[in-house]
Amino acid sequence: MATLVTFHAHPDDECITCGGVMRMAADQGHRVVLVVATRGEHGEVPEGFLDPGEPLWRRRVAETHAAGRLLGAARVEFLGYTDSGMMGTPSNDEPSAFWQADVERAARELACLLDEENADVLTVYDEHGGYGHPDHIQVHRVGLRAAELAGTPRVYQATQNRDHMMRGLAELADSQEATGMDLPDLEQAPEFGSPEAVLTAAVDVTPYLDVKRAAMRAHASQIAEESFFLTMPDEAFAYAFGTEWFIRAGHGPGITERDLMAGLPVTAATSDDRG
Repeated sequence: MATLVTFHAHPDDECITCGGVMRMAADQGHRVVLVVATRGEHGEVPEGFLDPGEPLWRRRVAETHAAGRLLGAARVEFLGYTDSGMMGTPSNDEPSAFWQADVERAARELACLLDEENADVLTVYDEHGGYGHPDHIQVHRVGLRAAELAGTPRVYQATQNRDHMMRGLAELADSQEATGMDLPDLEQAPEFGSPEAVLTAAVDVTPYLDVKRAAMRAHASQIAEESFFLTMPDEAFAYAFGTEWFIRAGHGPGITERDLMAGLPVTAATSDDRG
């Protein structure tokens, strides 16, 4: 089989950006490995949600394993860095924060795992981390360098199709009063996603929307039932999350790939795509 390693910053990131491709690869017979840089220590949680004395990171680790099982992950690993918090907050400067990690050292840690798994495909984030979070930007930097060190042949930068989302929000705005939805204003979020013109892969994951939503629910400490993600009408959810978007350097222009694992053997352990 071929192996997909999908690298993320925090628990719950995996189901939002790559949940569909993870389950799709697993259902195709490939090995799926989930790697998370931090344990999400600085996430927000409702008062009384955790058990007395329970640290948030412990709950988020358990949630990640539960979501990973739903998404077909055969292995879940944490690199052990601390959540850096949002850009510009004091937690960015903590020595243990992922944002402060030496890129070369962290990349070697990930490269060891890529070598151990003989990874054929790696997913990271785009250069601004999808929306400017420091840990997401660091995933981009560390992931690309790790792929170089390990010689991983296929590297995809997960992102959002900014133009697609802008079109969808414009349509939803007309019915906002009727639905009561509080829509985000992407005009005020210039770092959100990537322009459609730079995207090179679009994977239709609509067959996996139910499991993707179930994986989101597994992260109950961060994605509440009343959250935007889970209260969206099915049609809107499918529009927002039914396609997962990626950039692969050296490919394009335009969308040239529809399956990250295309052409990789299910029965062989070594990829023909490895140079």
